[in-house]
Amino acid sequence: MNHKVVVLASHNPGKLREFAQLFQGAPFELVLWPGRDEIIAETGDTYVENARIKAHYVARQTGHWALADDSGIEVDYLGGLPGVNSAHFVSQNPWENTREILLRLMDAPPSARTARMRAVLCLASPDGAEWLAEGVVEGWILPWPRGTHGFGVDPIFSVNGRESLAEWPEAEKNAVSHRARAVQALWNIINEQGLF
Repeated sequence: MNHKVVVLASHNPGKLREFAQLFQGAPFELVLWPGRDEIIAETGDTYVENARIKAHYVARQTGHWALADDSGIEVDYLGGLPGVNSAHFVSQNPWENTREILLRLMDAPPSARTARMRAVLCLASPDGAEWLAEGVVEGWILPWPRGTHGFGVDPIFSVNGRESLAEWPEAEKNAVSHRARAVQALWNIINEQGLF
């Protein structure tokens, strides 16, 4: 079995690029899920459940180790929404979901626009073993989208109340993002347990 390839449970080339940078120097090559259709329905009620569903499915289908993430934004003014439903809050279109968050926050004062981005990673082996890691970054929702880097809600999320994550160079964003923190936690597990 080739442990040198880890299949990312995603069709998103932006996500692959971000994870490949975060896992730079890893003893494996990260590749995108090769299929064109939806990988598997995310039927879980939590980030952990969805990451596990995707990782184990891809590991079984490909015979390789698999990495899956589930992530979302939790807006305090909206009672933690959209949370685990971030990718399909009002539609499958990231911009429509972002716009809906902004519309629902129109009456919110700046001090009430607090939010956090959360990511959970699941690394699964074809024999059914798994390792989980989580990363969280606190911040605010900006009044309007800014920046051209990143994807998802990066243009409206800020960790300092000024610039959005989409305005930061990738290296700076990758130093603080929720995915970066989850990857660091998973790196620690990989190294401690000598997984590769």
